[in-house]
Amino acid sequence: MKKLLASTALALTLALPVAAQDYTPDPNAKAGGTITVTYKDDVATLDPAIGYDWQNWSMIKSLFDGLMDYVPGTTTLRPGLAESYEISEDGLTYTFKLRAGVKFNNGREMTAEDVKYSLDRVTNPETQSPGAGFFGSIAGFENAGAGGLSGVEVVDPLTVKITLSRPDATFLHVMALNFASVVPKEAVDAAAGDFGKQPVGTGAFKLAEWTLGQRLVFEKNADYWREGVPYLDGVVFEVGQEPVVALLRLQNGEVDVPGDGIPPAKFVEVMGDPAQAERVVVGGQLHTGYITLNVTTPPFDKVEVRKAVNMAINKERITQIINGRAVPATQPLPPSMPGYTGDYAGYAYDVEGAKALLAEAGLADGFETDLYVMNTDPNPRIAQAIQQDLAAIGITANIQSLAQANVIEAGGAGTAPMVWSGGMAWIADFPDPSNFYGPILGCAGAGEGGWNWSKFCDEALDAMAVQADSLSDPAQAEARLKMWSDVYMGVMEQAPWVPVFNEERYTMKSERMGGDDALYVDPVSIPVNYDYVFVK
Repeated sequence: MKKLLASTALALTLALPVAAQDYTPDPNAKAGGTITVTYKDDVATLDPAIGYDWQNWSMIKSLFDGLMDYVPGTTTLRPGLAESYEISEDGLTYTFKLRAGVKFNNGREMTAEDVKYSLDRVTNPETQSPGAGFFGSIAGFENAGAGGLSGVEVVDPLTVKITLSRPDATFLHVMALNFASVVPKEAVDAAAGDFGKQPVGTGAFKLAEWTLGQRLVFEKNADYWREGVPYLDGVVFEVGQEPVVALLRLQNGEVDVPGDGIPPAKFVEVMGDPAQAERVVVGGQLHTGYITLNVTTPPFDKVEVRKAVNMAINKERITQIINGRAVPATQPLPPSMPGYTGDYAGYAYDVEGAKALLAEAGLADGFETDLYVMNTDPNPRIAQAIQQDLAAIGITANIQSLAQANVIEAGGAGTAPMVWSGGMAWIADFPDPSNFYGPILGCAGAGEGGWNWSKFCDEALDAMAVQADSLSDPAQAEARLKMWSDVYMGVMEQAPWVPVFNEERYTMKSERMGGDDALYVDPVSIPVNYDYVFVK
């Protein structure tokens, strides 16, 4: 995290445009032009309170803004619609000063009332926002509803004060999430429940056309408050395009970015052709692919068994199934995430050691279990490799290859002894170690329907996690990350997961596309930061 404040009580005041201080514009950038992006599936919604998938994430980010934002292509926080902010000495009160003159693309100026309305809306149970829980530290969250959040107060038209019920070191990251985007009440009301198809925001682009099942057209917001961007006049998203067809169209100059990336079946061909490989962009992701071991289902209730499974998996071989587009994982956090424990080697691949642990657990003859997997390539092939590795230590794993929704249902219900997370694996919502714990390893996520499919719950580690996130003073940042490292080392000691690999993202861009490669694999605006790319 960029050190925005010298102390928790000091206000950050930026007199110059933010972009001039935290992002150096590309000297070769040119304004104008429209690009074509393809996707296989249509977009479900462009409502920032509802949208929660990697496909619509960057679209929503280009239509809306929040109080906070990130430096393009990085995980470094910067102010967004907030020009400056102050944090009280106890870390419980955030006072945001808003930028003057920011307009929604319906022409009305944004005010602090819009900020309060937007936060009240996303946390109102009637909205059914999948991101409501991120705002749990705001005072009054437990009683959020028609009355709104008691912790969000409009001080004046350009000042909003947010009071927390507990210190939360992740709060500024939460204010940068799509879910915290500022929306105008009159536009939501006018849409009559269809705001996701009729979005109105303050972003770099606005929606000009949406033909369901065919295409979406974004056009440049001429009144955008950030000076000099976006460079593009527009973006056309063509949906219903098979990834292989999209690749062929890119080769023919008809497509600028294949939104679904390089098709696995074409990866070797693309990388083996110098002309195509030159257009490939590679970037790390805040991602971990893992196998969950349900600690409430025998024999996975025995830590020796869970450790044996960790030692049985040949992670190097599995990464080759996806053409080496990943690095073997040692722990839940990916290497690019703050709090990652660099000197931890994880469980070594050791077949004989795994057999010895099974014998120690009274299972020298092995056992039979089920491995659930999403039924799209390459996940069934990865499941087969896992099945073979387990067979080598006497475990018979019957593969249950199902649709994504069915795997998620079984994992949430706790009826799946093992789940390979591929196709559903965790990509962080924001670049902070806490986001890899609460939803998928903490006690809160272990309930019915939760994403903690191992059903692992350690109250001592939960308490340590809460303590870590109470260290909101920037001076405590190092201590906080050390505490998070200890949390994840505690998880690995109990082995409810087999972390398998940290996947890298491979995509392509046409020859006419310009802008830093990091913008095409943006770790926050997944997958592309449309505000800053340009046509050469």
